[in-house]
Amino acid sequence: MHPRRVADDACGIAQAAAVVGDWWSLLVLREVARGHVRFDRLADELAVSRKVLAERLRTLTDHQVLERRLYQERPPRHEYVLTEQGRGLLPVLVSLQDWADRWLLGDGTLTGEASDEGAEARRVASLVGEAVPGGLRLPGTDSHEHDPVGARSTVLFAYPATGIPGIPADLTGPPVPGSAGCTLENRQFRASWPRFEAAGIAVHGVSTQSPRQQAAFAHAEDLPFPLLSDDRLQLTAALRLPTFRAGQSLRIKRLILVIGPDRVVRHALFPISDIPAAVEEALTLAEAGA
Repeated sequence: MHPRRVADDACGIAQAAAVVGDWWSLLVLREVARGHVRFDRLADELAVSRKVLAERLRTLTDHQVLERRLYQERPPRHEYVLTEQGRGLLPVLVSLQDWADRWLLGDGTLTGEASDEGAEARRVASLVGEAVPGGLRLPGTDSHEHDPVGARSTVLFAYPATGIPGIPADLTGPPVPGSAGCTLENRQFRASWPRFEAAGIAVHGVSTQSPRQQAAFAHAEDLPFPLLSDDRLQLTAALRLPTFRAGQSLRIKRLILVIGPDRVVRHALFPISDIPAAVEEALTLAEAGA
């Protein structure tokens, strides 16, 4: 055997590429992460031949990236869901998206900001009318796991990262344009919380910070609503949320989604330049649809 092939046998990149390095396999994983788990829906979303789709699903199932589950007995119908091994690939998908957003669809600038008409803005705008996938459970600052969408209308605000109580800001990494203002945003939602509560609207904050970091911040700020940790990038991958890399961590760019009790996104605010105005707009839009 050629020495290079022997080296590939011990190379994690080569082994991973053998499983998910194909164009269609990556896009199948993208769609499954988005909640499109049935064959016909996958074929429609991907505009791929049924033969090619069946082959990719078989490969991903054989490698235990996907699990085939029966959802209808007569006639038998199956859906494809991510295994724990498959969920481990979500950060890979988000990293690929982040790289392309910066270097292929952007100008290479590292920033937490976004243009009104760029690829990221179009992708967020396309969430309107789409349903947030069910089955997502994110750890919250109240020590419970939460569905990011409540049983009532929900305002879900995503933000890069708040400060960590007890740790000076200059030790958390170099500042990235557009990343500041997360503490202000949480305080604005806290100040408006009585009005959200009176209107029967749930408020959830989400970032990729760890549950422990979020809990310390929530306690210090006395937040009345839960912050949810997407440190495994499940929600980020499901909604293809725009991100940027701060140090070695992927952070979600600031955005707000107004989601109905049917899980359908009613409004998407992105990019956000005026935080107080965006919080007020989110309340107005949520009240109109509550």
